[in-house]
Amino acid sequence: MASKLQGNQSKQESPHLKRFFYPLDQAVEKPFNWKQMLRLLTYIKPYSKTLLPGSLIAMLISTIVRLLVPILIGQVAIDVAIKNKDVDMLTYLVIGISILYLLNYLGNMFRIKWINILGQRVIYDLRENLFSHVQRLSHNFFDKRSAGSILVRILNDVNSLQELFTNGIINLLMDVVMLVGIVAILIALSPQLALAVLVILPIMFYISTKLRRNIRRSWQDVRIQKSRLNSHLNESMQGIRITQSFSQEKENTEYFSGVNTDNFETERLAMKKSAYFGPFVEMANAIGTVILISFGAHLIINGTITAGDFVTFAFFLGMFWEPISRLGQIYNQLLVAMASSERIFEFLDEQPNVEEKKDAKEFKDMKGHIEFDHVQFSYNEDRIALHEISLEMKQGQTVALVGHTGSGKSTIANLISRFYDPTKGAVKIDGHDIRDMKLASLRNNISVVLQDTFIFSGTIMENIRFGRPNATDEEVKDAAKVVGADDFISRLSNGYETEVEERGNILSAGERQLLSFARALLADPRIIILDEATASIDTETEMKIQKALKQLLKGRTAIMIAHRLSTIREADNIIVLEHGKILEQGNHDELMKQKGEYFDLVKSQFQMLDAL
Repeated sequence: MASKLQGNQSKQESPHLKRFFYPLDQAVEKPFNWKQMLRLLTYIKPYSKTLLPGSLIAMLISTIVRLLVPILIGQVAIDVAIKNKDVDMLTYLVIGISILYLLNYLGNMFRIKWINILGQRVIYDLRENLFSHVQRLSHNFFDKRSAGSILVRILNDVNSLQELFTNGIINLLMDVVMLVGIVAILIALSPQLALAVLVILPIMFYISTKLRRNIRRSWQDVRIQKSRLNSHLNESMQGIRITQSFSQEKENTEYFSGVNTDNFETERLAMKKSAYFGPFVEMANAIGTVILISFGAHLIINGTITAGDFVTFAFFLGMFWEPISRLGQIYNQLLVAMASSERIFEFLDEQPNVEEKKDAKEFKDMKGHIEFDHVQFSYNEDRIALHEISLEMKQGQTVALVGHTGSGKSTIANLISRFYDPTKGAVKIDGHDIRDMKLASLRNNISVVLQDTFIFSGTIMENIRFGRPNATDEEVKDAAKVVGADDFISRLSNGYETEVEERGNILSAGERQLLSFARALLADPRIIILDEATASIDTETEMKIQKALKQLLKGRTAIMIAHRLSTIREADNIIVLEHGKILEQGNHDELMKQKGEYFDLVKSQFQMLDAL
């Protein structure tokens, strides 16, 4: 493992990156285009009649004041009032300029206030839209991505747009208006001097254009490295018990150091490239000032311009480079925003593989009769998980799926819940192809209990009620009593109001499983899928649950996936699978008489028990 832990290697040479590199978490190769940015700006549309107009008006007031003051100083104060020694005019000018600066202060205050509120609301909407969209995506989307990389999109990438929406957009408009006004005034004051000073602009534009692609790609790399860093952090926290049990804390820390170093170096490089623009503008400013002084003095001596014209020109030239410099910073914000928005829109453009038809129908009073009609399914092109199987699960039956790992048991359960769609054939419930039915009406009638039970942060009561949010407290407690969870809940410090953290670490595996049973049963489904649901429960608890299930599953269709064959002896139909094909099916007694694959599986398990 030591060969992996070289934290100071270059990005090209860092082997540890391979572990956290997800194929779909790469730089998005798209040219910088305003169509992409315009799509991002559509999130401002809901506020186009409220916060945005006020911000724009405040911005225009500030800009007009800044353009007006130098003209009053150069053209009126110097060339008229001072030249004619008009003290009264100078007094009025001082008062007028003071009022203008007060207007500028008020304009800036309201602009900053309103645009910050606007920016925060846009970020709120964007993050909520992204999260809501991700919630609707199919399971294959999550199969190909780590939880950490998804979190980065929703948190970091959206956060990186905050500066753009709170300052960048309005500042961009303000600086563009300012530049147009300044250039127009400079040309009006002295076309010759303006041409001489602004001759370096084409050179600036050419050099800055050359930097754009390189800087943009660097910021994309920053986003990718942050995604990988977050993925490793998420994995490390989830697997902390395994890390400690194998005494791998030091190795894992060194591993993190390597990923963290790559993240640091990538961001340092991006900042370094972005920093080139500021000094470049300062150098152009210095060149422009030299041209102004030398050529401007020549024009004054020749009488082409007045002293007031020269002072006004100098004022505006100083103001000219200020928005140019800010535009460089805003352009860096645009590059960061483009890199982040491309990654955000990559998710938003992702379409679920399992889509609901526009004319989808509601399940009304589902009975629970399930039929697989020549169903074939593959998770990818390389491996077929199910080979055109046909089977029937009658209403109210308890059907058990058995077979070795990878035989297709969980795939059948996933297809019934329509987490995936068949590659060929059809899955039908009550005679309806489930692809023709509304997803919500399908899944509201199905409860799934997994071996790895997920417990959410919150109270015991809230976790059980997750299956049916409108259930009363009494209904929650009744469901817990039926599955035998009420006994251990009553012993907790705060009973049903006891707070449990993410994944329910204060509870034993068996207790978490009992909660999942209560959650599933409270939903009152027509179909219950138990995927190795009793694997983490001791024999005594399992006996209680089996007894409760006999009452609860009456009138419901139950699909049980189990490796412990003792739990499925009472099933109405046992389907034996091997490599995605049905080998045999029947009840326990029928299959034992056949002395086929099921007989061998039961025999091998009893032999293991005897050996123990």
